[in-house]
Amino acid sequence: MIEYIQQNWLENLGIVTSLICIYLNTQQNVWGWFWAIVSSAIYSVIFYQARLFSDMGLQGVFIILSIYGWFSWKFGSVQKTVLFVSRIPLKISVICLLFFGVFTFVSGYLFSQYTKASLPYLDSSLTAISLIATWMTARKYLENWLLWIFADMVYVGMYFYKGLNGTAILYLLLIVLAVKGYRDWKFSVRGQ
Repeated sequence: MIEYIQQNWLENLGIVTSLICIYLNTQQNVWGWFWAIVSSAIYSVIFYQARLFSDMGLQGVFIILSIYGWFSWKFGSVQKTVLFVSRIPLKISVICLLFFGVFTFVSGYLFSQYTKASLPYLDSSLTAISLIATWMTARKYLENWLLWIFADMVYVGMYFYKGLNGTAILYLLLIVLAVKGYRDWKFSVRGQ
């Protein structure tokens, strides 16, 4: 056990910072975005080493979206005050679906043709979902948690397949936190 922890110290650090981030997000605590930045920086290195290049690039975008989310949660409403949880409008859902399709096809194709990426289309589709879900989290759309639940379930299989066992277990825990986040945020919508 100690040998595993020593050999996988970076992955273990990524796991801990990710759990802190997601837990704080379920609580609508703005400091979750700080921990998102830290965990994304760590996981960019991990995914580079695993040749999951789309996931590696996603971490850089997560850092940018985390800065946006931090600002949005503090000053994101029309009145420049704290943003409240809401449901995603249908028009925005359609735009997100189109983004998903285009991003998955283009990114998957480019990674499959020009790199030695592992699982380029699956990795790209999960990256697209994660981008959409992160943006939705930053805008406090309730449905972000449903996307996270789905993506995290698929990520679990992909990470076990790639031998990132600690990260796969992390994503099992993230599913539990996403269910909690959905429940808590749904209650928050009803209470407004």
